[in-house]
Amino acid sequence: MADHRVDAETAGQGLRRRDVLKLAGCGLAAAATAGSGVAIGADRTLTIGNIGWDEDVALAYLSKVLLEQELGYRRVIINKRGVEALFRGVANGGLDTFQDVWLPDTHRQYWQQYGQHMERLDSWYLGTASLGLTVPDYVSAHSIDDLNKYPDRFRRRIVGIEPGAGEMRIVSNRVMPGYQLNAYRLVASSTPHMLAELESALHHKAPIVVTLYKPHWAFTVYRIRYLDDPKGLISRSKEQLYTVVRRGLQQDRPDAYAFLNAMRLSPDQLGRLELAINLAGDPEEGVKNWLNADRPFGARRGLNRDAVQPWIDAALRARANAQ
Repeated sequence: MADHRVDAETAGQGLRRRDVLKLAGCGLAAAATAGSGVAIGADRTLTIGNIGWDEDVALAYLSKVLLEQELGYRRVIINKRGVEALFRGVANGGLDTFQDVWLPDTHRQYWQQYGQHMERLDSWYLGTASLGLTVPDYVSAHSIDDLNKYPDRFRRRIVGIEPGAGEMRIVSNRVMPGYQLNAYRLVASSTPHMLAELESALHHKAPIVVTLYKPHWAFTVYRIRYLDDPKGLISRSKEQLYTVVRRGLQQDRPDAYAFLNAMRLSPDQLGRLELAINLAGDPEEGVKNWLNADRPFGARRGLNRDAVQPWIDAALRARANAQ
């Protein structure tokens, strides 16, 4: 998750200024509506594991806001950990859920190790996720192989994210040797640090290559692109995004299980949610802004609230059936 804000002028590089302001303004004008008033789940807590990537932050805090405000959960805890610790936590029951599992490739090794001890729900993302080495539009390189022509321009670095991330393993073990990028080193950092370096390079129109992935708000805000991967070493499989839950969650938290299982977001919905969080500078505030955006004139609530209502209804039905 990026901890810096994207102002409207910067955002306008890839999104029209009036659209950015409309997105921010709709939410800033009103806080999220109060919960349904039904006291279900009032004595309950839920712990969501979180890796800190933007899509995971967006989904986790959207879950938190809706479970607490609409479904009466006393407290939803967001617990940030490294990726292996997240899988291990769900497998041993210390975490109730982790909502950002990339399969079949990125998290393959962790799924093979821990998957039998947890339950995987259907994919919540109504699109296809992908990984890629990413550059600004203005650089000369168009394929990963082209990086060998310009090592000094890129300061002989590929700026990465968290060292435990699946994409880092793929780039280090598969892409760099496969394209003989011997002049480069993969710099492990964090997602916020990578995004800060990307933003600085864009501001100065300097060459940079970073590890990035879709869905991510950066592709909406900045003029950036994947490098072509003719050997299919990083983009050889299209990824789906899944939620995993601990064994027994359906029995002791049937409403939360049904809610998590019903969640679905389109690429556009997720991208605007991520951007709303980034504009707000705070995940909960950004979620509330997004929930109240896209409200047609005269309507009591926005289209995004209509989108999440089936998730809430599924939770209410599960609670009623369990009583």
